[in-house]
Amino acid sequence: MTVLVFGKNGQVARELRRLLPDAVFLGRDAADLTKPQISAELIRAHNPSCVLNAAAYTNVDKAEAEFDMAATINGTAPAIMAEAAQKLGIPFVHISTDYVFDGSGSAPRRSDDPVGPICAYGQTKLQGEIGVRAAHETAVILRTSWVFSAHGTNFVKSMLRLGPSNENIRIVADQIGGPTPAKDIAAAVFAIASSQINERKPGATYHFSGAPDVSWADFAREVFSQKGLPTKVVDITTSEFVRPAKRPLNSRLNCESLARDYNIGRPDWRMGLAEVLAELAT
Repeated sequence: MTVLVFGKNGQVARELRRLLPDAVFLGRDAADLTKPQISAELIRAHNPSCVLNAAAYTNVDKAEAEFDMAATINGTAPAIMAEAAQKLGIPFVHISTDYVFDGSGSAPRRSDDPVGPICAYGQTKLQGEIGVRAAHETAVILRTSWVFSAHGTNFVKSMLRLGPSNENIRIVADQIGGPTPAKDIAAAVFAIASSQINERKPGATYHFSGAPDVSWADFAREVFSQKGLPTKVVDITTSEFVRPAKRPLNSRLNCESLARDYNIGRPDWRMGLAEVLAELAT
């Protein structure tokens, strides 16, 4: 089985590299997704057993000013990948985000709930979803949220950088979601791909996030607690922390369909956090 992965140094891609050392990983040097047609050429050249897309434009705030670039990488490129995979008759798994929703209400969003992104990043990721579904009849889209790992830029590493030098840190407490270890996302993506290779299931969109759901403020408290830092977290509202891009207040995801169809449950992000902190300490 030959697995072709778009993405190489992002959080999920790096975990996939650990999980799949024999897979082919295409970073920006080999697959510049600002020129999306190259992705189809690479898929045809490698002729893999399946294609996983872990590449994305992920700078939420910068996407407001670079919408066209974000739309090309997040919207156009995945659709072209999916079309190429469909022509070869191979599975395609694409990673998406909770940002395709507007963040209203308090109930966990189901995968078939109405979408309505409130920022450029979410809009471009939704474009990608629409293009993938149209191009590949059995493509699987996995929406996730609040990704963290020992790699790259993420909330955990930001808290570890700020915590030691601050007695108090003001953190948003009215955005609620499920922090998700990149390691668990990688495992879920591979499990889905393997199942699709062995027994092709209908295309579908699934949700996958860590449990339990918390606020960013409570997430920070757990980081400081596990790290043994005395830093105090001061709860603030989203309106008190102005950013270029709007964030959804409700990022809770209903993950029941993924458990039903693939037997993949929600991971305890607190255990994943302990593993990340241990890795960062080595």
